[in-house]
This record gives sequence, C-alpha cells and structure tokens, in this order.
Amino acid sequence: MTVTDVDKHRTEDDAAAETRLRRELAAVYRLVAHFKMTDLIYNHISVRLPGPEHRFLLNPYGLLYEEITASSLVIVGLDGELVTDGPWRVNPAGFVIHGAIHAARDDALCVLHTHTKAGCAVAAQEHGLLPLNQMSLEFYNRVAYHDYEGIALSNAERERLVADLGGKPVMILRNHGLLTVGKTPGQAFLRMFYLERACQIQVDALAGGAPVVTPPPEVCERTARQFEGDRSGDDYGLAGTPELAWNAMLRLVERVAPDYKN
Repeated sequence: MTVTDVDKHRTEDDAAAETRLRRELAAVYRLVAHFKMTDLIYNHISVRLPGPEHRFLLNPYGLLYEEITASSLVIVGLDGELVTDGPWRVNPAGFVIHGAIHAARDDALCVLHTHTKAGCAVAAQEHGLLPLNQMSLEFYNRVAYHDYEGIALSNAERERLVADLGGKPVMILRNHGLLTVGKTPGQAFLRMFYLERACQIQVDALAGGAPVVTPPPEVCERTARQFEGDRSGDDYGLAGTPELAWNAMLRLVERVAPDYKN
C-alpha cells in the first residue's frame, strides 16, 4: 500500500468516525433536552474528533438543544476558533472549559456540562455530593470539585480546572453546575443522568428535615467498585449494563426526536 493509499484510508476512516460521532453527540443533546437538563441556549456537550489536531464537535451558539442535529454541530480547534464555515459562532465559555479538558485528558473524548436546578443546589452545598443513595454511591470518592471563579471566560482558569478534575469522571463546579466526561458520548450521558438523579435525591432528602442515613465508608467504596465492574465477593456482575442502557436511550431518541440524525 502506498503512502497516498494510507492517507486516503485514514481520511475515509476519520470521515466515517466523524459521521458516527456527530449522530451520537446529537442524540445526547436531544436526550439532555428530553430529560429537562438544559439551560436555554447555554451549556455545551463536546466530542473530540479523531486525529492529532485536537479538534472537537460543539453546539453552535444560539440553538436550543432540541434543535440540534448531526449536521448542525460545528468543529472548533483548541484555539477556540471555528474550523467549519457557516453563520454560527461558539460560546467562549464552552471553549475555556471543554477545550481545556479535551487537551489534558485523552480519555475524556466527550465532555458534558449542565446547569440543572438540583445540580446547582448541590454545587452550592459545602459538603458536596453525599453518599445518600445507590445512585450517588457510583461516584463515591470519584467526584472532583472546582471553586467558582466567575463566568468561565479566562484562559487562566483552565489550568486550575484541569488540575482539580485530575483523573476523575465527574466534577461539581461549585456555585455553578455539574460536569461529566466519558470515553464515548453515551458514557458521559449516563454518568450525567445518574449524577443529576443523585443530586435530586439529595436535595429532596435534606429538604425533609429528618436525619439522613449514610452507609459505612467501606460499603460506599465497595459499591463504587461494583459500578466499575469489580466482582470481588459477589456472585453476579453488572457487565454490559451500560451498553444496554445506552442502546435503550438511542431507541428513545429515535422515537421522540428522529430528526437528530439529519
């Protein structure tokens, strides 16, 4: 195979991967809208495209999540500039947060950020996410925290944000909102779905005024490892369940927003 043939082969592979990622990312936008985790035209969900350039797909500034399709997603470089031509622009805050994480974490191919009511409520609580239920235990000792510095419009914040995130899968931006990362759009979405549910349960449980019960630390850690696939001491495992859940979400978006693939 000649060098030209290799380059052509890679180009075709990259084009196919981009088409797939566009559809997966558009599906996540529609699912976030379906589950009412949006903030008008704000927030972002991004996916890094294959290749050495560190380019990523992002929503064009001004579209509601329910309007986003695979073809409407724009490509942005690490300099925050649009790679694709068109009438759209991007929100600088999306570049500051998402660009920083994509540049620093090779495993963070998808980054999802929300400003939900429950997420912002827990982000305002000094103790952060508490181990109050099985959903929150998925994230036990696996939540990063980043202190609020104002609207994310400064490049100087990027290093601190990345340092605070470290290698963890989810982050609570204090006084701001929630953030998840994933190796795929589906993984980032499922993490956000359950992080959001954990926050909702926490807000409701604390609002009741009664003392709350938390499992012992060793049980919390064991549960988190079970979510990660550790079967130590168990007779059964959870293998394959995230894939089953994501496939169910794709069937859902096909029913409620079939135009997402356009």
